Amino acid sequence: MRHNKKFNHLGRTKSHRDALLSNMACSLISHKRIFTTLAKAKALRMYVEPLINRAKDDTTASRRVVFSYLQDKKAVTELFKEISTKIADRPGGYTRILKTGNRIGDNAKMCFIELVDYNENMLKEKVAKKATRTRRSKKSAAASVATEAAVETPAVETPAAEEAPVAEAPATETPAAEK
Repeated sequence: MRHNKKFNHLGRTKSHRDALLSNMACSLISHKRIFTTLAKAKALRMYVEPLINRAKDDTTASRRVVFSYLQDKKAVTELFKEISTKIADRPGGYTRILKTGNRIGDNAKMCFIELVDYNENMLKEKVAKKATRTRRSKKSAAASVATEAAVETPAVETPAAEEAPVAEAPATETPAAEK
């Protein structure tokens, strides 16, 4: 029976699966984003997030534990020097999975897995958005905004309507005078 055995075997033996996840984790750390199947990305997220969390504490013991999983000095160095400083205040959720559709050949679900703090496009959008909180429902909030705009709009449009024909009139007379 498979009680309480939740991880995906990915159709591989344990040694093959460990090598696959180690190589994918090293690639994710060095490139900050990799393109893979959805099943592998979910398995990689469970594999790499505890390692990234351990990198917050830069001790010899934690470096040895991470190296036992990754087996790559460059990846361990980059994880402890660059990535750990960027994620120091984040409580968790260091990776993001973005689904991209199905692969042409075998129709496998494909996705990007990336480190959250290294996608500048997502960070810019997050900063640009202003979070507004309201206790009212969205329908009533939209209706109240529409009614406020309707009340303010006639007062603003009246002077603009009077000025607009005056500005357009000389523009139409000038070409007629030149002919």
